[in-house]
Amino acid sequence: MLVRIYCSLVFTMLLWGGTFIAGRILAGSVTPVDSAFLRFFIASTALIPVVLITEKKLPFPPVKCWIPLILLGMTGIFAYNICFFYGLQHITAGRAALIIASTPLAITIFAALFLKEKLTPTKTCGVLFCLTGAILVISNGHPALLFAGCFGPGEKALLGCVFSWTTYSLVGRQVLKTMSPLTSVCYSSIIGTILLAIPSVQHGILFQLTDISRVGWISLTYLGIGGTAMGFSLYYQAIHKIGAARAGIFINLVPVFSVLLSWLILGEAIKPIVIAGGLLILGGVSLTNYTPKKQLAAK
Repeated sequence: MLVRIYCSLVFTMLLWGGTFIAGRILAGSVTPVDSAFLRFFIASTALIPVVLITEKKLPFPPVKCWIPLILLGMTGIFAYNICFFYGLQHITAGRAALIIASTPLAITIFAALFLKEKLTPTKTCGVLFCLTGAILVISNGHPALLFAGCFGPGEKALLGCVFSWTTYSLVGRQVLKTMSPLTSVCYSSIIGTILLAIPSVQHGILFQLTDISRVGWISLTYLGIGGTAMGFSLYYQAIHKIGAARAGIFINLVPVFSVLLSWLILGEAIKPIVIAGGLLILGGVSLTNYTPKKQLAAK
C-alpha cells in the first residue's frame, strides 16, 4: 500500500514539474492571462466530476468560507498564474521551477510571523539554506547583480508566484478547518477562473481560440487536466492516506523533474552554480519540513 502511494506521489511531482515545460511552450504564442484562464477553465471543468466521484457530492460552502475562498481564488489561482505565465516568457522553465522551490521557505517564515508557528533551530538552518540558494538561483549565479539593480521582470514575476502561493497556503489552512482539501481546491479554482475570465474576455480570447496551435492546446490540456485536476486529486488522496507532512516532502522533487524535463524537452542549459543553488533550496526545504521520529510517532 505505501509503495503504491509513494509511487503516485512521485508521479504527481513529475506532472507538476511538467507544468513549467508546458507553460514555457505556451509563452511564445498565448498571452499570460489567456493561458491562465484556459488552464483553469479546463481544470475546473475536470475537477467538478472528480469531487463528485471522490466525495459523492459537491457541498455548498458555508457563508463564513466565502471570503477566504475568494481570497484563495485571487491569490493561488488569479495572481499566481498571471505571474507564472508572464515569468515563463522571460526566464527558462528550469530556473523558474527552482525559484518557486523556495515557496515552502516563505510559508515557513510567514507562518512563524503571522500564525505564531514555532521556528525551531533546525528550521532556522533550513531558512538560511533556502535563502542562500534562492539568491544564487534568482541572480543566475551572480548575486552582485541583485544589488546593481539587474533584477529582470521574469524573476520579479516568479517571486510574485512565491508570495501568491504563500498567501494561498496560509489562508487555505483556515478554510480546511471547515471544508475538505479537494472541495476547497475545486471552489477556489472556479472562483479563480471567473476572475481570470474578466481580463481574458476583454483581451478578446473568444476570437483568438482558433489561433492557438495544436501543441498549444496539448499544453493547455496537460496544465488543466494533468497538472491541476489529476495532480491535485492524487496529492490529496496521498494526504488522506499518509498525512500532509509526509506527502509534502515529495514537493521537493518538482524542481528536480522540471530541470530534467527542460533539459530533455526544451534543451535548456542550467549553470552549475544555479544547480548548486537549487540543491541548497531543496536541502533547506527538507530541513524546514523535518519532523523527528518521536514527534511523528506522537501524532
